[in-house]
Amino acid sequence: MADDEPQAPETRPRQRPDRPAAAPASSPSRPGGGRPRRRTTRDLTRGSIRRHLWYLGWPQVAEGSLSVVDHFADLIWAGRLGFQAIAGLGVAQTYLMMVFMVRMGLDSAMRSLIARSIGARNTAYANHVLLQAMTLTGGYAGLMVVAGQLLTMPMLRLMGLSDAVVDEAAGYMKIQFMAMGVLGFHRLTAGALQAAGDPMTPLKAASTTRIFHLVLSPFLIFGWLWFPSLGLAGAAVARLSAEWIGLAINLHGLIGGRSRIQFSLRGYHVDLPLMWRLIKLGFPASVTNMQRGASQLAVIAIVVPFGDGALAAFSVTRRAENLVNQSSRGMGRAAGTLAGQNLGAELPERARSAVKWAALYSGSASVVLATLIFMFPELLMKLFSGDAEFVAHAARWVVIMAVGYVSVSLVQVFTQAFNTSGDTFGPMVVTLATVWCVEIPLAFVLSQFTPLAEYGVAWAIVIGMTARLALFIWYYRRGRWLRTGMI
Repeated sequence: MADDEPQAPETRPRQRPDRPAAAPASSPSRPGGGRPRRRTTRDLTRGSIRRHLWYLGWPQVAEGSLSVVDHFADLIWAGRLGFQAIAGLGVAQTYLMMVFMVRMGLDSAMRSLIARSIGARNTAYANHVLLQAMTLTGGYAGLMVVAGQLLTMPMLRLMGLSDAVVDEAAGYMKIQFMAMGVLGFHRLTAGALQAAGDPMTPLKAASTTRIFHLVLSPFLIFGWLWFPSLGLAGAAVARLSAEWIGLAINLHGLIGGRSRIQFSLRGYHVDLPLMWRLIKLGFPASVTNMQRGASQLAVIAIVVPFGDGALAAFSVTRRAENLVNQSSRGMGRAAGTLAGQNLGAELPERARSAVKWAALYSGSASVVLATLIFMFPELLMKLFSGDAEFVAHAARWVVIMAVGYVSVSLVQVFTQAFNTSGDTFGPMVVTLATVWCVEIPLAFVLSQFTPLAEYGVAWAIVIGMTARLALFIWYYRRGRWLRTGMI
């Protein structure tokens, strides 16, 4: 037997007295009654780690890549409106990401509890966790939508943006706040399915959502056929419409009985202690995710004085970095699901092996992407705008950023794997320390006091990410994240 594929013993962990009783292993009837459907029954606590990781990982990598394609398409359409629209889109998406990332800690907490429940053969508790997470998401979505309508203009003015950039971003941002409310439920239900071992239903939902958005966006942006011409706001309207479709597909997958987690409202009640556990467990992950948006806003404030062309270049190159982030996040979450289920079954060596292989896969893919960028930087940037000032800024910036793509990829794997398996505190400390003590101060110093000017920001990001990777490798090897059983 290969040393990277440790097997599960025959015994299973005992049920903790404060958890609902584990569901029987036999196939249950559908929540609505009638004949049961064939379920996803793959046991992730046995068999090949690499095959399980690929099974869980490639749909999540594909889903993340589709999200990036979605954002790139919006940038391409925005480029047809002018590079001020690109700059406005970049700033708006940064704000939206920061606000939305607050609730992503809840996703991480829910994933870890569901994965461990499934590993411990306690599907009833997994459903209970999902219901409480949905209750919290509903409250946050309502707050986010209202705040977005009231605070969009003040947030944009706070950055010192030109009037042209603000005009492009405001309508888009207000509608996107509504779309983010629906997206919260879409992501939450997808996370529950993935943590339970079903990666295909979320992929189907994401594919349908992205295709619908990609097709509808240009009609609403430019007013093709009988559609109104909404400008950049048209992309947000298309996104809002598409997210409802993705949510419906995920809910159908949960209710239809194909997943190991069986969604049911039977016995639902508000469980304040469990909600508090989800918030406490998710809070460090929320801080980790939210600071990414906050740090990007700090970087934007450093870049803004160099002009709209530099800001547009920064916006595009960070979206290119997002391609690495999203694919690596998918593999990291797959590793975290695999690790979480095995830790729930008290198999820490299988959990360690899952993260190791995910890092190897993602690191290799990032080398390929970086090579393509090194070879064709100007050609890639011309896809977004033919403006000479923009291309000159963006091509140089994206080459610098590509130097750090391997570090970016591996950092995402470790962050998502640790968060999803139940260790949210370590990634928070590592991320905050390297971003706010290394990356941001260095960006200011290199851009303001060296001949690098705005490109000093790019080099600071690369250096900060490399420092982050070194700390994550140390943390992985130390093994404190390998807590077994329920958490």
